[in-house]
Amino acid sequence: MRRSEPYHLSMKELAELGSDHIPEEFVPACRLIYSSPATLSYNSPGALGFGVKRAALCIPESVMLLVAPDCCGRNSTILSGEEGYSRRMFYLRMNETDLVTGRHLTMIPEAIREICRVAVPVPKVVTICITCVDALLGTDLERVCRKAAAETGVRVVPGYMYALTREGRKPPMTAVRRTIYSLLEKREKQPDMVNLLGFFSALDSRSELFVLLSGAGIRTVNQISAFKTLDAYMAMGAANFNLVLDPESRFAAEDLMNRLGMPYIELARLYDAGKIRKQYELFAAAVGTKFNLSQYEDEALLAVDRIRKTYGTLSFAVGQMLNAHPFELALSLVRYGFRVPYICAAPVGEDFPFIRSLASLSPDTAVYTNISPTMMQFEPVTSGVDVTIGKDIGPYFPAGVHIDWISELQPFGFQAVRDLFTETARCLSTAWGRRPGLSETARSGETV
Repeated sequence: MRRSEPYHLSMKELAELGSDHIPEEFVPACRLIYSSPATLSYNSPGALGFGVKRAALCIPESVMLLVAPDCCGRNSTILSGEEGYSRRMFYLRMNETDLVTGRHLTMIPEAIREICRVAVPVPKVVTICITCVDALLGTDLERVCRKAAAETGVRVVPGYMYALTREGRKPPMTAVRRTIYSLLEKREKQPDMVNLLGFFSALDSRSELFVLLSGAGIRTVNQISAFKTLDAYMAMGAANFNLVLDPESRFAAEDLMNRLGMPYIELARLYDAGKIRKQYELFAAAVGTKFNLSQYEDEALLAVDRIRKTYGTLSFAVGQMLNAHPFELALSLVRYGFRVPYICAAPVGEDFPFIRSLASLSPDTAVYTNISPTMMQFEPVTSGVDVTIGKDIGPYFPAGVHIDWISELQPFGFQAVRDLFTETARCLSTAWGRRPGLSETARSGETV
C-alpha cells in the first residue's frame, strides 16, 4: 500500500492479525484522530447523539454539573442547546489554580446549593461530570459525590467524560450506564416485571420482543426513556431480571446483580435471521417457555427476498454510526447473498467472531477507519457500491443510495431486519435510474 492511500486492511489480513494485534490505526488512543465530516459525531464521549452528558440526564428529575475547563464546557454548551437539554446543564469552571491545587472540588457542594436555588423545577438528582483533567489529577469522584450529598441533602452521582479511557475496561459510555442505574434500591420482587438495559431512547414498540415477553408472562417492561419522575424510575428496583440489549450495559447489569441480587440475560441486536431465531430460542428455554417465531422470521426474510428478486446482488458499504454492530451487519448481508466490498469502522475485540467469518466468506472486503488521518487521501468511490448504511459513510460513496439507519427509536430483532430492508427497498425505488453509481449487477436486475 502506497503512503498516499488511506490506511486499510483486507478482511483476511485483519482476521489473521487477531483481536490481540489490532493495528494502531484502528485504535483512537494510539494516534491523532482525523475529524472528517464523517467522524465529528462520534470521536468524543461527549459528542452528538447520546454522549455521556445527555445519557446521564436520562435519570428523571436530574440535572448535570459539568466541572471542567472552558474548552470542555464550550462543546457541551453548543450541543445542549441543539439537543434540547440546556436548561438541565450547569457549569463549574476550572482555572489554572484549580488544576494545580484541586480547589474546584471544594466548591462543588456550594455549586449544588446554588443550582437548587435557581433551577426550576428543583432537581432531585445532580450528576457531577468531570473530564480528562480530573482523570489526570486522580480525582476520587465517588468520594466527592458522597461528601456533596451529605452536605446538601441532594442525591449526587458521578459521571465521567474521560476520552482517555475510551479503549479501557470501563469506557465512558459503559461507565455512564452504571451511573444511570446506580440510584436503584432493592424492592420486593415483581415476578412479571423486567428492565430493558442498553439503549437511552425507546425500543421500537413494533419489535416482536414485547409480544414475546408478554407471552412469557411479563406484564411490565421498564425502559429508562419512559420515566418522567424519580419515583417511577425507582420502581425498576423491583424487576425480576434485566434484559441487556447492548454489551455496554453489561457492567451496569453486573452492578445491579451484585447490589440488588437482580440477574440478567443478554440479547444482542443482530441482523442474521437465523441467529435471531437461535437467540430467542435460548432465551425462551432460560425462562421456561417457548416462542412462536415463524411469523416474525417470515416477514423479515420476505423483506430480504424482495430486495434480492428486484435488485439482484447489491453491493453495500457499511459504516460505524448506525443502529447495528457494523461487522455483524456486514456478515449478515453477505450471508443473505449480497456483497460488502467496504466497511468503515474501527474493530474491537468483540467483533472478531464476525471478522473471522467474514474472512472466510468475503476475504477481500476492505476495512477502513474513519479516524485515521490517512482518510484525507480517500477518493470518493463513484461505482461498485449500490447502498451505504450508516450516517458516517455516505460522503465516501456519493453515488450509492444512502441510508442513515440511526434513528433514536431503536430497532430490534426480526423487526430490525424487516425495517432495514424495507427502507432499503424504498430508497432504491426512489433513486432507481437516477444515480450512475449502481453496479452493473444491480442495474441488470440479476437475481441470486
